[in-house]
Amino acid sequence: MPRHARSEREALADLLQTLGPDAPTLNEGWTTRDLAAHLVLRERRPDAAGGILLPPLRAYAERVRRRIAARPWPQLVHQVRRPPAWSPVSNPLTDELANTLEFFVHHEDVRRARPNWLPRDLPVALHRALWKRAAPLARMALRRFPADVFVQAPGHGQLSVGRGGEPVRVVGAPGELVLFLTGRQRAARVQVDGPTALADRLRAARLGI
Repeated sequence: MPRHARSEREALADLLQTLGPDAPTLNEGWTTRDLAAHLVLRERRPDAAGGILLPPLRAYAERVRRRIAARPWPQLVHQVRRPPAWSPVSNPLTDELANTLEFFVHHEDVRRARPNWLPRDLPVALHRALWKRAAPLARMALRRFPADVFVQAPGHGQLSVGRGGEPVRVVGAPGELVLFLTGRQRAARVQVDGPTALADRLRAARLGI
């Protein structure tokens, strides 16, 4: 059975341990300490985790996250590495579904904030898993974009999203598409083809859920 969520979690925890709490990430304004606190909140504080997506709870979630971030760094890294079995998003039944995308993206947030980074050679099974998650992500992130956007992962599939109009094509490996669709366009190695104005607008759009 694939354990992509676990392998990405372990790799991220190893990298956090190596880099320390003050390294940059692709998340604007966040260091590795901030990112680790976000992950701990998401898994260990269901009372506050809703604020990640729900604006009315955002201020409360941020207060909790800042308190978590003040914990000793070794403790934070350990809590990222070893989630509680009772966690709604990280128990044995939900871990792979809820965390493969989460930990892949945040692992790359740390990797790609460093100079001279290179894309990883991902296992074929992880490419397939990420493509399964990229498709609904594209439908959500681009549903209002004013074009007919073709999202294509060679060897995995293609889908058409957007409100319709002139065609724009986004081509890349599944992991690169996931990064692009979660708002990390500058760090994603994808090819965007189409009318210049629309392609530029797509590269600069606020994507993500």
